[in-house]
Amino acid sequence: MNVPLWAWAGFATLIIVMLAIDLFAHRRDHVIGFREAAWWSALWVAVALAFAAVVTLTLGGTAGVEFTTAWLLEKSLSVDNLFVFALIFGYFAVPRQYQHRVLFFGVLGALTFRGIFLALGVAIVSTFTAVLFAFAAVLLYSAYKLLKDDEETYDPGASLAVRLLRKVIPVRDEYAGSRFFVKEAGRRVATPLLAVVAAIEAADLVFAVDSVPAVLAVSDDAFIVYTSNAFAILGLRALYFLLSGLLERFHYLSRGLALILAFIGAKLILQASHEVISPSIPQIPSLVSLGVIVALLGGSIVLSLRRPPVAAGAAEDR
Repeated sequence: MNVPLWAWAGFATLIIVMLAIDLFAHRRDHVIGFREAAWWSALWVAVALAFAAVVTLTLGGTAGVEFTTAWLLEKSLSVDNLFVFALIFGYFAVPRQYQHRVLFFGVLGALTFRGIFLALGVAIVSTFTAVLFAFAAVLLYSAYKLLKDDEETYDPGASLAVRLLRKVIPVRDEYAGSRFFVKEAGRRVATPLLAVVAAIEAADLVFAVDSVPAVLAVSDDAFIVYTSNAFAILGLRALYFLLSGLLERFHYLSRGLALILAFIGAKLILQASHEVISPSIPQIPSLVSLGVIVALLGGSIVLSLRRPPVAAGAAEDR
């Protein structure tokens, strides 16, 4: 796809403006309630869909479908991040009024690292198409772990990023408002809030292992894969505050995500086989992928709401 320079410039301008608006709106530390989170979530979804419409009108219908599919895929996979965010905030006992500040800086880091990983992924796929088989294996293994509930226990305090941070600079035990650094006895020390940002960034790097191969199954165009990731990441903070406290209700969501990963893995295998083995091997169209992702994600949410999780005490009485 030949993406003009003005499209990249327009995208970058839009992201900078939206981040500035977000930062200005939350310049004062406060607890973000459900209504505010709902408004911001609706805004990020509206901006992403408007961008999809612009992509469709300027770059064609195929590009528009690929962007929408990749954005929705990343949006659904990022729900797993929300559980980890809740775990990190609980582990470090982060006051609720500072959580948005942490996620804001986490998003900035995620936009940078995802850009690097996706650029490398696009370059590798364009040079070694057979690597798609390896990407498919990663996605199928992740789907298997989700279906078996075989996820490793995540310890935020033991993450490599947090341990490296403590070696580079002393980290005090108490928070100092929303500050990342303070001076104690004439030396500069970090507050726990900086360690939380490090843990958030480390978690995103882990999730990129699934995310990057998944989006490359939808498109290998750098513009499509990065912009879709960016809009999914930017809306993640508002989604966290919107669903905070309700995450446990969506107990079938992990199974839905597992099926999505398995489907994308199968799509990657067909795509790689088509390009490496024989052009006669069919591929799954992006429009079909979009429909499958919507059906699986929506179905898992509806099923979770129709069949609430059984309380631990009630389960023991049976």
